[in-house]
Amino acid sequence: MADRRASLRPSGFDELGLRRVLGDRMLSFIVAAMAFLAALGLAFWVGAAALARHWQSGPEAVLTIEVPQPEAAGGDGATRIGRALALLRDAPGVADARIVPQQELLQVLRPWLGDSADLPALPLPGVIAVRLADPNHPTDGLSQSLAQAVPGASVESQGVWVARLARLARSLQACAGASLLALAAVAAAVIAVATRAGIATRREAIEIVHGLGATDSFIAARFARRATGLAAGGALLGAVIAAPVLLALGRLAAPFIPAETARGAGGLMPALWMLLPALPLGAGLIGFLTAQATVRHWLRRLP
Repeated sequence: MADRRASLRPSGFDELGLRRVLGDRMLSFIVAAMAFLAALGLAFWVGAAALARHWQSGPEAVLTIEVPQPEAAGGDGATRIGRALALLRDAPGVADARIVPQQELLQVLRPWLGDSADLPALPLPGVIAVRLADPNHPTDGLSQSLAQAVPGASVESQGVWVARLARLARSLQACAGASLLALAAVAAAVIAVATRAGIATRREAIEIVHGLGATDSFIAARFARRATGLAAGGALLGAVIAAPVLLALGRLAAPFIPAETARGAGGLMPALWMLLPALPLGAGLIGFLTAQATVRHWLRRLP
């Protein structure tokens, strides 16, 4: 019967007058503000995840070998650094080993020692950069073999510090995820309060329509449709406002983000661009589910 009556009304007819009671722009503005904060949280979450992946797959798998007096020749006629390089290239678990050119070492030292003309005369050790096939491969045996073949050579691993940095990034990522969940909960609470206010204002009209045969699904759908539109529109506004802010932050963070993950407009990671459209969709879904649950809970208490 309700469906037959609905077919006689014009499209978009507001049976319960919800445009008046849920037409306040305040709900959209509140959701827009939360969507803006959620966009910043998403950027923080994606950036922390990218840095954690980069640290775990990059510097952690690198060893630095320092060889004092690299050009000194041993009894076999080979230089100390040449003997160390040959040993490293034949060692199990080593994917690549290369001698770092002196010019690279000088470039690293210049910020601390300046552009002094005496820099090339410094007794710099030879440096070999070693990349491991597996970051978790043990290096104790390699260190012992190197110490026996080339006395005085030292092995420096960045694994401990990188592991700590990766754990820090994961912790920051978890904090960003928790803040997103908190924002979603606050959005649901705001929509629930607005829906209850609408119910209280239109209580008599709802009871009349319900008494004439309108089902709980019919009434809840009207509230849910209105709440979904307001929430999605507010979140879209918040995402649009957040876009230029994220672009500016992306340009500032570009030097610290790995090149393979920083590709995109303004250096903003593609993953973040793909997640931004999810804000209006997620807000609309929260509005729909919250309004449905709130109205149905209230209708179940009607006689």
